[in-house]
Amino acid sequence: MPPLPAGCRETADDFRLIRFPHSQRGLDTAVKVLLIGDIVGKPGKKLVLRALRELRMREQIDLVVANAENAAGGSGLTPKIYRELIAAGVDCITMGDHIYRRREIDEVLQTEPNIVKPANFPDQAPGRNWTTVTAANGREVAVFSLLGRLFMRPVDCPWTRADQVLKEIPDDVPIRLLDFHAEATSEKQLMGRYLDGRVSAVLGTHTHVATADETILPGGTAFQSDVGMTGPFYSIIGRDIQRVTYTTLTFRPTFFQVAKEDVRIGATLVEIDPETGRATGIRRIVVRQSEVEAFEQAESTPALTSPKQDAV
Repeated sequence: MPPLPAGCRETADDFRLIRFPHSQRGLDTAVKVLLIGDIVGKPGKKLVLRALRELRMREQIDLVVANAENAAGGSGLTPKIYRELIAAGVDCITMGDHIYRRREIDEVLQTEPNIVKPANFPDQAPGRNWTTVTAANGREVAVFSLLGRLFMRPVDCPWTRADQVLKEIPDDVPIRLLDFHAEATSEKQLMGRYLDGRVSAVLGTHTHVATADETILPGGTAFQSDVGMTGPFYSIIGRDIQRVTYTTLTFRPTFFQVAKEDVRIGATLVEIDPETGRATGIRRIVVRQSEVEAFEQAESTPALTSPKQDAV
């Protein structure tokens, strides 16, 4: 399949994994940052491992951030999965309310520089409140996450903690991304308005359902209530439909297994002016497992060559 003409784009729902060369993007070009929505279990993780290399090339992405709080069996993160995601091309990992479901992740949270806890957790909780990571074009990007309070576990005020984090981030790092892990869309919208002009993007996670409200606010902050889920869409927010239905109808407890079918990556791409930190574009991206499989099959098929002819 030939590449698209210059300036043309596919729609978010038409991802065909076209192979684009990775151009030499300089410090003065817009920084493209991708946030991958909640990775759910093995299906979500495996699709990220298979698709991310081509996705980065296709979109010429400079930095990939992924929410991985549900990557281990649907709840929590393990050191092994952390290393797999980083090796696959994820530059920074954010977490959420399930951050400590796997005790073995504590050492990673305390020693690795490219993973953050929700900044409004207690200071004694393992992990960094924010971090900076270097994008592919050499620009530094600050990343932090916060937990909402509506319908969530008790945490410190996300608004005052956001102010505190922004005071700590150096002024010479204007590109700043917040993963706001919250339940209520109203609370997420309030955070977007509260930080408009002070961060490059406020992107929501946690509900596993992508919202269609992506926009750039008046102050230059890209916003979306929720970027969605990376995992099986034939499910109830990633879990086996029959298990959830059974428990809902009978009140009998059961283990909600991670579903397996119709796996997709849900993500949002933000383009940011490197000098001002203001967003210049925002777009939802969907990658389906079936499309990745079709690409892999085409890539593994030997190219047809014309038979050699005898010299006359």
